[in-house]
Amino acid sequence: MSLHRQLFIGASVLAALAAQSAQAQEMKVSGLVQVWYSQMLDSNLRVNTAAPYYNLRSEFRENGFSMRRTEVKFAGKVLDDVKFEVMIDPSISTSASNPMILQDAAIEWEAYPGVAFKVGQFKNLQTMEGLTSSSEILFAERSQLGRVFGDKRDRGLVASFAFGDVKAFGGKVFVGVFNGMGDAISGKGNDTNAGKDLVARVEMNLGKTHRFGFYTLQGTTDVKDTTDLGIAANPPASWPSRADIYANKDKTTNLGAYYAFEQDGWIATAEVMTGDLGRRFPAMTSGAAPKRQHLDQAFLGYYVTGGYTFGHHTLLARYDVMNYNRGNKWYTAYNPYTETAPGVPSAVDLSPEFKEATLGYTYAFKPDKLKAANLKVNYIHRSKNFLLPNAALGQSGAQGGDTVLVAFQIAF
Repeated sequence: MSLHRQLFIGASVLAALAAQSAQAQEMKVSGLVQVWYSQMLDSNLRVNTAAPYYNLRSEFRENGFSMRRTEVKFAGKVLDDVKFEVMIDPSISTSASNPMILQDAAIEWEAYPGVAFKVGQFKNLQTMEGLTSSSEILFAERSQLGRVFGDKRDRGLVASFAFGDVKAFGGKVFVGVFNGMGDAISGKGNDTNAGKDLVARVEMNLGKTHRFGFYTLQGTTDVKDTTDLGIAANPPASWPSRADIYANKDKTTNLGAYYAFEQDGWIATAEVMTGDLGRRFPAMTSGAAPKRQHLDQAFLGYYVTGGYTFGHHTLLARYDVMNYNRGNKWYTAYNPYTETAPGVPSAVDLSPEFKEATLGYTYAFKPDKLKAANLKVNYIHRSKNFLLPNAALGQSGAQGGDTVLVAFQIAF
């Protein structure tokens, strides 16, 4: 028998075995590609520095094309009650804060009908938008609340219990524990201390028309936790002591609720979330200055979205607010965002409340499979207080800038 024939037979056998194995394990491969084009409507986005707290993606700092996502997902069953999923995104530029292209890697065991346990690396159950697939979000990018606090991964274990009827009234309860490393290394690494995040989530539905729920997270610092006060910040004179900072351990919390409506082409969503900033703007900074103005500094974010779909077309609008100092807490004897001393106004108002209004249009190449292939055009209008003035340009006061974003997507 010739070598070529042997190789052909061997390859055929391997292919048959692989096909049988894949069928037995119900293997499924899916993917997502999103390409963005960002057009600045103000050159300040290019030449000005973002103000403290504001989340501004690098794609908005220059005109041009970017690969937003190139996700590939493998999922399947190895047993009737044990399944797995692995998702990578090769478009990720790895760094200290996001050290690998692996996004999700989880094993799920259905112990009883409706009762399951999931362990591995995956999103930590916060917000509605954060748990909405990237291929199914309404706009090209998530809201401030969703992208800052919801789109987080971590390593942990979650137990879930489903109840009711998905066609009438039903829901699902989740309780979990995570390492608490989502703000340090995008959750893509092992824990550095004994503290853990405790999370809970309740999702409910009334048929397919109404979805609503709430969620919470309770956690602390993500730095190596020892008894050495040196891991705490070196506090300014107006702050509590280093011992107080250490005792606080960057307490980090979330509490949020959401609602979504969809019927006869009409779409409406709303979400609100509050909590302690904690490790997201840490005071556990090994002697450096704290990154926030108060140990118990809290945030408040919310957004509302409305839209209508007809044929291939969807029209959308979203109003989005994020306040990084709800209740105006600070230790100085004056407002640190608007004053440099009591009664002395600052040249720049840095009050950390940011507003965005987004208008969106989506064209679906096949309306009954919206996520399979679509084109989104978004106009993002931002409040004029998220960029610092550029002295070289003679600017004074906080600055801003808007964006037109075009996004093409395919999903398979």
